[in-house]
This record gives sequence, structure tokens and C-alpha cells, in this order.
Amino acid sequence: MKRDFLSETDFSQEEIWGVLETAQKLKQQTRSGSSHPILQGQTLAMIFQKPSNRTRVSFEVGMYQLGGHAVYLGPQEIGLGVRESVADVARVLGRFCNGIMARVFGHHLVEELARWAEVPVINGLSDLLHPCQILGDCLTILEHKKRLNAVRIAYVGDGNNIANSWINLAGVLELDLRLACPQGYEPDAKLLAQARAKNVSSILLTEDPKRAVAGADVVYTDTWASMGQEAEAEKRKKIFRPYTVDEALLSHADPQHIVLHCLPAHRGDEITDAVMDGPHSVVFDEAENRLHVQKAILVKLMGPQA
Repeated sequence: MKRDFLSETDFSQEEIWGVLETAQKLKQQTRSGSSHPILQGQTLAMIFQKPSNRTRVSFEVGMYQLGGHAVYLGPQEIGLGVRESVADVARVLGRFCNGIMARVFGHHLVEELARWAEVPVINGLSDLLHPCQILGDCLTILEHKKRLNAVRIAYVGDGNNIANSWINLAGVLELDLRLACPQGYEPDAKLLAQARAKNVSSILLTEDPKRAVAGADVVYTDTWASMGQEAEAEKRKKIFRPYTVDEALLSHADPQHIVLHCLPAHRGDEITDAVMDGPHSVVFDEAENRLHVQKAILVKLMGPQA
């Protein structure tokens, strides 16, 4: 039976740990130059409504390293839901390819692709969630903190898909999650209520960045205006200015904290140069780990044991 990965909650706690373990092994093999053509002869269709650096390169390189091939499909080539229905795109690509990855605006699009496709569908990003990023972040935290359970994670900034994905994960893995967002820019209320109802993690939502960051093991931020919100950028800069992750804010974190940012970064806005390039930043380890964790997801969904 085919499996999809649209949300962090699609995997159990045990499955998430399994993906991270596979990612660690694949990373070691990649670093040592050992080939691992687990998906020999398979093809991944990559649907992009939103342009991307990391998502495209990491999935394309990942499929190549796994012995397979990736096909890029931009918005002009498909016109998802406009030129051709989502259902028809899903059924056609499912006949050509062994899996589909989609980076879209509306989350309903990846849900509809998964509904109609006979092959696994992976959410490469939607406006609601960014699950591949969050599992890559988990791998980075595990490498630097040697644990995930009860790690104190402070997210500072817009209640966007990254914040929503951390909330989802907190419903699966035990975390101490603290989110600082301005009023009116909070994460999805339904997802927050669902995660809290599971009673797996401690989840704090506050408007005070210092309160969120106090004693944090991990400090995370993201752009204040996501793709599609460019018209709001100047307005958001004024509202979010107190949420800049700078050295003053980080003085409240645990002395051994690490700093994450999913990129691209707007230096001088949500994060300063001193922090981005500073000794606590593991941002580029985090970027690399997208490759390894996504390979592990591909193997789980498309590999011989799938």
C-alpha cells in the first residue's frame, strides 16, 4: 500500500526515528563516497508552483545519488488546477513516475495529488506545512545536541508553515516548544489545539521573544514575509522588528544554544549577520541535511521495503 508524506503526523514517532537513522547512514555513505543506488531506475516527478534553490537541488541530487532520476515541472509546464485538473495531473504522472514531490501554495493541492496518485506524494512545501524541512532540522539538532526528546526549541517570528510544522511535530515527539509571534501573526489555531490535545509536548505561544528564548537549546527563525506575501513586506518589517534574532536576544538562551534558519535569510531583518555567521549558527549544516533526510524519506516511500 502506497504511503504519502504530506505532514509530520503522517509518520509515527518510531517512523520518524527510523527516517533519521536512515538519513544518518546515507549521510555517512555520501561523505565516504560509497554509492547507494537504492532507487535504481526510478523517477521522481517534481512539481513546482513556487521556485526554489534548496528544494529543487536537494531532491534532484538526492534522486541521482540514490540511482534514480528527477524530472522538474515548473508552473508554466503544468498550470496545476488551471491548465489541467490536479486529479488528471496526479493520475498521469503516476503512470510515468514512481513518486511525486510538490512545492505548492495551497496545502489542498498536495492533498488532492495524494488522493488521486497511485504513487507516493511528498509535500516539498505548502503554505500550511514544510515537513521535509522540519525533519532536516531534527537531524541537525540530533547531530549537535545528541538528543531530540525534551529539547527546548524557541521559534521567533511569523507563525508560518515552519511554525505550524514544529507544532505538528510536537504532537508526535516530546519537545519543549516555545513560539514567539506578534499578535495577528500566530500559527494555525487548529493545528495548535490538536497538538496540545495529544499532550505529548509542552507548547507555549507568546508575544514575548525573550520569554520564548529564555534557556532555549535551539533558537529558530524564518523570513517575515513568505513567498506570495511580498506586498506585505514593508508593513511586516515594522511589526516584526522586535522579533529580530540578534546577539542581545540570544543572551537569554542557554549558553550552548544553536541557531537555525531554513533559508533564504533576509540578513538584518529576522536575523543579523553576527548571528547568521556566528559561532552558534548551524544554518548551513541544516541546509545540507535537507538532502540527507529527503533521501531517507524517498527510500522509505519508494524503496524496496515500501
